[in-house]
Amino acid sequence: MGKGYLRMKTDSVSGDLINSDFKDLAAAAKKLATHAVHLGSLGFGTTFLEWVASFAAIYLLVLDRTNWKTNILTGLLIPYIFFSLPSLIFSFFRGEIGSWIAFVAVILRLFFPKRFPEWAELPAALILLMVVAPSLIATTVRDDWIGVAICLVIAAYLLQEHIRASGGFRNAFTQPHGVSNTVGIICLFIYPVWALVLDIL
Repeated sequence: MGKGYLRMKTDSVSGDLINSDFKDLAAAAKKLATHAVHLGSLGFGTTFLEWVASFAAIYLLVLDRTNWKTNILTGLLIPYIFFSLPSLIFSFFRGEIGSWIAFVAVILRLFFPKRFPEWAELPAALILLMVVAPSLIATTVRDDWIGVAICLVIAAYLLQEHIRASGGFRNAFTQPHGVSNTVGIICLFIYPVWALVLDIL
C-alpha cells in the first residue's frame, strides 16, 4: 500500500514537472517568435525605406534633367544614391557590368564629347563612383551609421535649399512644380532617420 501511494505521488510530481516544463517551453517559443517577427519587420522596414529613398533620389535626378528644372544642387544626389542604394543593386553595378558601363562612359566622354549626352553625366559619375570607390568607403562606411548620417545631412541641406529657392515653406507646397520636389526631398529624409533611430535603439 505504501509503495503504491509513493509511486502515485512521484508520478504526479513528475507529470506536474513535465507539464510545467512544456508550459515554459511554449512561453519561450512564443517570445522567440514575437521577437523574431518584431526584428524581421524592422529589418524589412529599413530595406523597404532604403528602396524608397533611392527611388526618390533617382526621381529627383530625372526630374531635374527634364523640363521641370529645379534649383536644388542635384550633384549631391549622387553621393546620396551611393550611400542609400540597396545592396543588391549596388553590388550589381560594382561588379563587372558597372566596370564596363564606366569604361564606355569614360571613352565616350574623352574621345566623343559632343556625342556624350548631358543628361548622362551624373548617372555615369554615379556608376564610376561605385566602381572605383575603395572598399573602406564602399563597404565599411556605406554599411555603417556614418553613411546614413551623410544621407541625412544631404537631405537636410537639399530641403532647406529647396525651401529657400521656393520662397518659403508654404510656397514649397503650393507651387505647381514645388510639390513634387518637396515630396521627393521629404522621402529622402525617411530612410536615414529610421535607420539612425534603429541604430540608436
